[in-house]
Amino acid sequence: MHEFNEPLVTAWQLVAGADAHLAGIVFLSLSISLTATLIACVLGMPIGALLAVGRFPGRRVLIVLFNGLMGLPPVVVGLLVYLLLSRAGPLGQFGLLFSPTAMVIAQAVLVTPIVAALTRQVIADEWKEYREQLRSLGASRSRAAATLLWDGRFSLSTAALAGFGRAIAEVGAVMIVGGNIDGVTRVMTTTIALETSKGDLPLALALGAILIAVVLSINAAAYALRGWAERHWG
Repeated sequence: MHEFNEPLVTAWQLVAGADAHLAGIVFLSLSISLTATLIACVLGMPIGALLAVGRFPGRRVLIVLFNGLMGLPPVVVGLLVYLLLSRAGPLGQFGLLFSPTAMVIAQAVLVTPIVAALTRQVIADEWKEYREQLRSLGASRSRAAATLLWDGRFSLSTAALAGFGRAIAEVGAVMIVGGNIDGVTRVMTTTIALETSKGDLPLALALGAILIAVVLSINAAAYALRGWAERHWG
C-alpha cells in the first residue's frame, strides 16, 4: 500500500508546489494545443459552413471526406508532416522539424476536419430553420454562411471544444514531429508516456491529473457559456 500511495503523494506535492518543470510542460502543452485549435477553427468553421449551405459539384464527396478525416490516425499525420518538414521535404528549408511550430501544424491538421465536420452539422440545422428568411432578405449563400456562423457561435463552441480535446490529448503525431525534446517540445502527453515507461510515476500522475482538470474545466466553461447564451439570447 505504501508503494502505491507514495507516487500519489509526490504527485500532489508537485502540483501543490507549482513545480517549475511541471509548469513549463503544462504551459507548452496549452500554448501549442490552443494555437492549433485556433488555426483549425479559422480554417474549419468557414469550410463547414460553406459545405452546409453551398451547392456545388463535389460537395457530397467533400462532406464524406471531412467526416472520414475526423478519424485520421495521428501517427499517419505525424509521418506526413514529418516528410513535409524534413530537410528533403518541400518545407525543409525553414527548419521547422522538432519544434513547437511543427507540433502546432500536426495538431491543426488533425483538428481541422473535426471542426469542419461538426460545424457543418450545426450550420446545416440552422440553415434548415432560417433558409427561407435569409433568402427573402436576398442574402447570398456565402453571406448566409457568415450570418449563420455568427448566429450559431455559442453552439459552435462544442466544435472548438472537441477540437481542443483532440489536440491536447495527442501523443503520436506530436512525438514524431516534435521529438519529445526536454524543455523544447516535451508536452504533457509525451511526458506521461515517457515517465511511465521509465517507471517515474509521480510526474506522470501529476500531469495526468492536470490534463483531466484542464479538459473538465474547459467543458464546464463551454457548458456555462451555452447556458448563459440561452438565457440572454434565447
